[in-house]
Amino acid sequence: MSDTPLIGVLALQGDVREHLIALASADAVARPVRRPEELAEVDGLVIPGGESTTMSKLAVLFGMMEPLRERVRAGMPVYGTCAGMILLAEKILDPRSGQETVGGIDMIVRRNAFGRQNESFEAAVEVDGIAGGPVDGVFIRAPWVESVGAEAEVIAEHGGHIVAVRQRNVLATSFHPELTGDHRVHALFVDMVRAVK
Repeated sequence: MSDTPLIGVLALQGDVREHLIALASADAVARPVRRPEELAEVDGLVIPGGESTTMSKLAVLFGMMEPLRERVRAGMPVYGTCAGMILLAEKILDPRSGQETVGGIDMIVRRNAFGRQNESFEAAVEVDGIAGGPVDGVFIRAPWVESVGAEAEVIAEHGGHIVAVRQRNVLATSFHPELTGDHRVHALFVDMVRAVK
């Protein structure tokens, strides 16, 4: 089917396989992306959770940082979860040394804001634009958004903190929907990709 988008998952580090499965369940063709030539072939991209500092350094090492920034600026739809949200922020509070971002959403994020690994939790999150009740969110050393600019739209909050944001073709959640079997956030992203394909 010609309107089936080809969506990459940045496969430098993190939970790549789970995103590939979630995207396939949401009627996209999904493949791992590690190199600039692979990035050039996809209609959209997911930046998974993982360790944001490591992912930033690997993106630079693999020659992916500038091509990623160019594609985001050119309007390619991108969805970032957890560490992916951090990479899509214009600014990080207390960034690690050498940590860079791709940018794309006018927001300031706080790394590990919800606590350490052993403070991970699941929560039901109401997300604007997603029907059928709350989404199951898994928060693992998750960031939250401290503030957003005028262009960014807050689409979910948890515990008084911003946990999902959208700005034009860029979507970010501080939680991991790919770990729950609930693929509605991925379906929303696939629709975003389809709309600009």
